[in-house]
Amino acid sequence: MTRRLGVTLSVLALSVVALAGCSGPSPAPTAAAQVPSDGATTAAPDPGASDTPDPTADPTCDTIIPKSTADDFRSLGWSVSVEPFRVGATEIDGGIQCKWGDQRITTDRVQVFGWAPIDGTTAAKAERDLVSSGWRREDGPNGTYVTENSSWVGGRGDSDGYGITYLFGDGWVKMADTRQSLVLVDGPS
Repeated sequence: MTRRLGVTLSVLALSVVALAGCSGPSPAPTAAAQVPSDGATTAAPDPGASDTPDPTADPTCDTIIPKSTADDFRSLGWSVSVEPFRVGATEIDGGIQCKWGDQRITTDRVQVFGWAPIDGTTAAKAERDLVSSGWRREDGPNGTYVTENSSWVGGRGDSDGYGITYLFGDGWVKMADTRQSLVLVDGPS
């Protein structure tokens, strides 16, 4: 578990440093084939692409987190498995949940990120359902955080003891396997 936290914090630190130094579009890989989040092989992205998600595009596992973070995961030999975005048992249309890790082995060394558009009524119901199931709700400057009960985390949370956390904003919800990792998630607006 300590190693997972170390990897999480290392990736977070690298991402923050990479994002802080960005003053323009980052260079894209050469025209070699790449494997996107859906597993299909495609040509390399446009050299003018940036690390910032396209606000008009549907969310993908490569666009809800910084490109540099996805590249860092791949450099570790990790790949991504794609799932529908869920809040509890409720699937949120138009969203995506991504589990990054070494898919070739069974491991708990994974990073999970998700993003979905959500209307106010659905968000309020999702928050109520989670809280009634034992999750805790906290208001913050960026929206409403709903995080799993700290007694469920069992050492796999962030340095503040937060495990899986949803952040509900105006028209969107994002999630990560720790509250600290939410800083990496930025879907289409």
